[in-house]
Amino acid sequence: MKKLFSLICTIVLIVSLTGCETTKDNSTNSTADYSNSTLTGQVISIEATAVTLQLGELTEQVFDSSMENSTKPSGDGVGEAPDGEMPTDREMPTEGEIPTGDAPSDNARIGDETGDIPDGELPSRKGSGGAMGGAMTEFTAGEETVTLDLDGASFLIESGSKSTEDSLSDIAVDDVLVIEIGDGNTVTSVTVKDLGGKMGGMGEQTGFGGFSDVTQGTSANTIAEDGDYSDTTYTSDGDDENALRVVDATVILDGITVNKSGGATSNTEDGDFYGMNAGLLATDEADVTIINTTVTTSAQNGNGVFSYGDGTVVTISNSNITTTADNSGGIQTTGGATMNANNLTVSTAGSSSAAIRSDRGGGTVIVDSGSYTSSGYNSPAVYSTADITVSDATLTAENSEALIIEGHNSMSLIDCDATGNMSDTQGTSSDENVHNVMIYQSMSGDANVGTSSFSMKGGSLTNNNGDLFFVTNTHCLLTLSGVNIVNKETDGYLLLVTGNSASHGWGTAGANGAQVQFTADEQTLEGDIAVDTISTLDMVLTNGSVLTGTINIIENAENGTAVDNNAVVTIDEDCIWNLTDNCTITSLTNNGTINYNGYTITLSDGSVLEG
Repeated sequence: MKKLFSLICTIVLIVSLTGCETTKDNSTNSTADYSNSTLTGQVISIEATAVTLQLGELTEQVFDSSMENSTKPSGDGVGEAPDGEMPTDREMPTEGEIPTGDAPSDNARIGDETGDIPDGELPSRKGSGGAMGGAMTEFTAGEETVTLDLDGASFLIESGSKSTEDSLSDIAVDDVLVIEIGDGNTVTSVTVKDLGGKMGGMGEQTGFGGFSDVTQGTSANTIAEDGDYSDTTYTSDGDDENALRVVDATVILDGITVNKSGGATSNTEDGDFYGMNAGLLATDEADVTIINTTVTTSAQNGNGVFSYGDGTVVTISNSNITTTADNSGGIQTTGGATMNANNLTVSTAGSSSAAIRSDRGGGTVIVDSGSYTSSGYNSPAVYSTADITVSDATLTAENSEALIIEGHNSMSLIDCDATGNMSDTQGTSSDENVHNVMIYQSMSGDANVGTSSFSMKGGSLTNNNGDLFFVTNTHCLLTLSGVNIVNKETDGYLLLVTGNSASHGWGTAGANGAQVQFTADEQTLEGDIAVDTISTLDMVLTNGSVLTGTINIIENAENGTAVDNNAVVTIDEDCIWNLTDNCTITSLTNNGTINYNGYTITLSDGSVLEG
């Protein structure tokens, strides 16, 4: 269930310290007086003490669902949300999918001489699951912008239900601010909003949307002292149990074997977010180097190698990771951790099991070379709720879209070969759209609201089914540079920029369009592009790029209120647009060549261009 209310609108001052109103046509009124007002906006740019914001409003979505019955939206999971329930992003398994597992084993623990904790079991950091409900806040941008001078104001940053002192230097682009104006048009206070929201029944959320109480279960083998460990096998078939956990220690693991052969998970989100039931978990600022290692898991939530929490770093190279059950990524990064991977062979078989995977709280993932393959539904080769860079790697999703970015996160591919093959009938979002690359905001709390960034340079992108790119409910920077695109789906769009039905909780139907800034650099593109009336596309062809296809503005399927500048196209010198049908766009700047081929371009002012 969603509860929509407006917290605040309209804004403020200008750099000169005199009030200055910004109107929809971006004109200003020097006599504006916002004294004793409260105003809301998202940061566009910062210069010294002057901050430019996009005005808008905050919307609260209220939901109530039990953890065991909640389902999550597409990309990295299974199933649809029951009526009236808020999806929670990575899906829960459908009924009957949770393995019963075996009783916890009495695996022998490594003794104190190796630095292991006797018995290897750490206490749970959070109570068990249970009913889950609460609210989450979304910022919806309006049409107006304003520049404010924040010099002299006090600053607070929200984190869950708490606020701590902040400073102007800590404010960043895409932050959402609530600003209080006192007497004489003076900005008195600025609050940086935490859009993660609050959720009851599972503990208080942190700023990144995770819960402050962390549940990681137990571990059959735990290393908590610095040292080198080699030629050792670590096993587990226990419920909620890691085969190996490294806690707050700097270690080198060389030539080890990790085998998580069974064990049920009591809560899939604790496995997705915190590493419970994973094969190898690094946590609590551990610094772990892994070389020539084999990791195999066959339990749900059996993520192969999991890096959790700020300050935790995993560096893994020349190793093999195989997972076969649901919710079991190859390499998983959450909570602000770091994952460095080099020359891995990763294979996953379950649903919700991306080969390179991140979840709530994100972090930094850097992958160099290797092969990363997923064969389950809802299991892309790469799922990003983090800052992910992949170079010189082969990325293959045999039954899913190839790549997904959620929310204010990024994915950069350099000289990679990425292939997707999403099913028309299997998988959570196939009823919404079939695609090869999806960029979206789920509103689950797993990813902050803000700009998504996708860039791909060199290499190849192969699409076996559906639209090549699908962008919805987010602002996106999309850049392609010299990519060999192999599109085997002749009926799909090259790029589809639209709202969605909101059946998965991805924003509000009729108001969940996307805003895409697309740069094609030395890029050959073939196929049609569509932008619906609640979305925008600013497309630039540059550096000898060629587009063969049409661009059209289409009606929003949910009859949402139309916005301006739906499709703005710029063709730089030495670039070519080959029309294959009639086009409708907002405006055109042409410094290159258009081959009309008997077709026309109709602009929003009614003018018709033809060869």
